[in-house]
Amino acid sequence: MEFTMNEQEQLLRFQDVINQLIDPDKGCPWDKEQTPVSMCEYLIEECHELVDAIRSGKPGHACDEMGDLLFVLLLMARRFELAGQFSLGDALKMGADKMIRRHPHVFEEKSCENIDELMKNWAAIKKAEKEAEGEGAKGVLSSVPSGLPPLTKAYRLHAKAAGAGFTWDDDEEVERQVEAEWLELLDARASGSDEAKEHELGDMIFTLVELGRRMGVKAGNAVDFAANRFRTRFEGMEKLARERGLDFKELSLDDKDELWNEVKAAEPHEQRGHAVDFAAPKENPEA
Repeated sequence: MEFTMNEQEQLLRFQDVINQLIDPDKGCPWDKEQTPVSMCEYLIEECHELVDAIRSGKPGHACDEMGDLLFVLLLMARRFELAGQFSLGDALKMGADKMIRRHPHVFEEKSCENIDELMKNWAAIKKAEKEAEGEGAKGVLSSVPSGLPPLTKAYRLHAKAAGAGFTWDDDEEVERQVEAEWLELLDARASGSDEAKEHELGDMIFTLVELGRRMGVKAGNAVDFAANRFRTRFEGMEKLARERGLDFKELSLDDKDELWNEVKAAEPHEQRGHAVDFAAPKENPEA
């Protein structure tokens, strides 16, 4: 894959494309009707597609999806600018200024001994920013959006609560809590109450998210990787069945298990874990 070196030139070209697409007279009938609000659904969709591409381990696919996401963001920025609210330049300046303020250990002569100190400094700077903006005191969990995907929201809530000192003392206590939640889930199942089963399953998953967080694992990522492995292996079973002239749906469970084990055994060893080549930071201090 060849690199296009002149990012500024390509950005200007992309912006010109968008201007032509939303031109009131000659633009695309669909694009010129879009607003930041109408594009929110597409923004979420493109974010998910980019995440899928990154996790697939295919840089070319990730590049393509990143371009799609940038299109949505640039279109939104242009609409805000035309409405006289803010420009792309304003957003870029605000973002850069914020990162500089929140990284004094990089942009100023201040030291940071470890990640824990970095996260405390980040939180203190962020709090000072909010107070300077006149937002006043807010709760510890107020910065966690309600609309986050459930496992991401659970992770963020645990991280925020732990940062305020409200969490189990050690990992063993969390493990015991997971065991307790499992027993409560079994009791709920025995009760026959759908509400109780949903409640206790939620409690158990919520506790497992915290156990994963302490292990350096984000539950949302872990479940996504597991779901992708399942899909790949299931489709592999179907492929083997077709190649052998078998009707997959009509096979017995034992026969399907044999196909599953065959597909799994044929995987490269590293593919049985995280099939991703990109390095991931341990944890975002803003999380």
